[in-house]
Amino acid sequence: MSVDPPPDSDFLSLAGIAIDETQRRLPGTDRSAMAMVLLLTRVASGLVYDLESTVHRPAGWSWSAWRLLFTIWVAGPQESRRAAELSGMSRAAVSALTNTLSAAGLLDRTPGSADGRSVVLALTEKGTAAIEETFLQHNARETEWARLLDPEDLAALNRLLAKLAGAAHAAEWVNRR
Repeated sequence: MSVDPPPDSDFLSLAGIAIDETQRRLPGTDRSAMAMVLLLTRVASGLVYDLESTVHRPAGWSWSAWRLLFTIWVAGPQESRRAAELSGMSRAAVSALTNTLSAAGLLDRTPGSADGRSVVLALTEKGTAAIEETFLQHNARETEWARLLDPEDLAALNRLLAKLAGAAHAAEWVNRR
């Protein structure tokens, strides 16, 4: 028997219904763990969609392009393999994005020193200017999201997310790129 979500349900609010319905159908499931993962992924997906649609698409970029450009802006020139690792993307995705971003004049590709196949990615002056201008808009939108919480809750959330990230980084069983 399926449950029809209330008519005012949306992507984010469906999480509560999903948690309740899963618990009803599969008693004994870990409700707290499910809530953490489902709520975290749904909020993250909603936040990414919001940032991409209000900031990055108007700037002419996809979310993936933003991730790669931001990574290189923060970490400096990187071999494409390392840029993929740091941005949490596949090598194939970075390679495809590199072609697009290079054609747009945002990235330079130079041969790497390791072997004939490696490429070092660096922002051009145009790329640096574009990422810095777009980041100001991105950060303004982040600030709007952060204001949904009071300062104490925001600090607690940041502390807990950092704790979760650190624990996941140290856990041997966590699958990484």
